[in-house]
Amino acid sequence: MHISSGRWVHGLFLALLTALLWGILPIKLQQVLQVMDPVTVTWYRLAVSGGLLFAWLAASRQLPRFSGLGRKGIGLVALATCGLVGNYVLYLVGLRLLSPGTAQLVVQIGPVLLLVASVFVFKERFSLGQGLGLIVLLMGFGLFFNQRLEELLTSLGTYTTGVLTILLATSIWVFYALSQKQLLTVWHSQQVMMVIYLLCALLLTPWVHPLEVMQLSPLQGWLLLACCLNTLVAYGAFAEALAHWEASRVSATLALTPLVTLVAVALAAWAWPEYVQAEALNGLGYFGAVVVVIGSAVVALSPSLLAGWRARRARLAQVH
Repeated sequence: MHISSGRWVHGLFLALLTALLWGILPIKLQQVLQVMDPVTVTWYRLAVSGGLLFAWLAASRQLPRFSGLGRKGIGLVALATCGLVGNYVLYLVGLRLLSPGTAQLVVQIGPVLLLVASVFVFKERFSLGQGLGLIVLLMGFGLFFNQRLEELLTSLGTYTTGVLTILLATSIWVFYALSQKQLLTVWHSQQVMMVIYLLCALLLTPWVHPLEVMQLSPLQGWLLLACCLNTLVAYGAFAEALAHWEASRVSATLALTPLVTLVAVALAAWAWPEYVQAEALNGLGYFGAVVVVIGSAVVALSPSLLAGWRARRARLAQVH
């Protein structure tokens, strides 16, 4: 079982970096998706990131050894690969149907699902505080979708299909996250990511149309490159954050991602209105996004806060 290093400052910085990079990513992806299909975009992101990691690890003589993986390790690699491919492709399919802010807010279900799965995999407890946080989270979603709640619950139009697709993508992501954390007991984070990226790209190869990149405008080409580098840095930071910090605290920090997206969309729509459209949200919707973030953070942090409170009580009892 993987045990965090305890270097929480490193874990916090890396988790914040991940939240920032994930927050601005959908804005860039939407511009590229105007020309390229989701599978091809995913293939480029994974192939470029995996190739750069391979070159780095080969130059530093740190390429991973497969001899010590065993049957369980191979199964974890396969599960992580399928989980990441499914997440990447389905997320882009959903992003074609939704605004960046809405897509990132729905993705917020992912860290909560990761925490719930950790209850069974890593034997973490699900406390009363987490239950209250989950209620706050669901209330926040209700507020965020207040303008389109009836549409979500009564029809299967474009908007509802996009939300359901993102939900499926983030559910599949949990399998990747759990498998990747366990693989850190065999390889370090860069080795894990290199293997998974290259296997994902290989898996997608029969369905890609690489020449679509020739149809991109210069701006879209630079944005595609930025998406590829974002993939490399963001998931590398995420993997390292899990190595240094508890999964619950990483999940709580990643709760900030949708707020980063909403702020970034507002700034981009103001600076480049010809490329980026502002979110069609009312004040209640923005407030709901904040409530979702608070609920997600409470769900993630409750076990650590409860453990700290019990430890302080135990110390005070010993003193008296």
